[in-house]
Amino acid sequence: MFNRIILIGNLTRDPEIRYTPSGVAVATVPIAVNSRYKQGNEMREETLFIDAIVFGKQAETCTQYLNKGRMVLVEGRLRERRWEYEGQKKSKFEIIATNVRFLSKRETGESADSEQIPPEEFTDLEPF
Repeated sequence: MFNRIILIGNLTRDPEIRYTPSGVAVATVPIAVNSRYKQGNEMREETLFIDAIVFGKQAETCTQYLNKGRMVLVEGRLRERRWEYEGQKKSKFEIIATNVRFLSKRETGESADSEQIPPEEFTDLEPF
């Protein structure tokens, strides 16, 4: 089987970081991905909201350098998480990220010189 997904989107809020009992960093990076398509003579737009789960040093780097509105490319595998809450079954799709690329900032009036550039890094670290 093959399970690989690549999405480009903007962060809907700042990343949240937590640590496993063994000390591995785990960050949740929430993104919105916009798609446009034509239906008949009308252009439509839809937005997908999805969380990327990032591990290890890359999680810490995402938390340090990313913030709401920033554009990112996320590559990884898609997983469905299921749970029960107050007697109702719930589920959510999320990306287990193997690579997060920081793309250009949205136009905010800041000069490109004032932007901090994160280090290049790749990781396939996943603690479970």
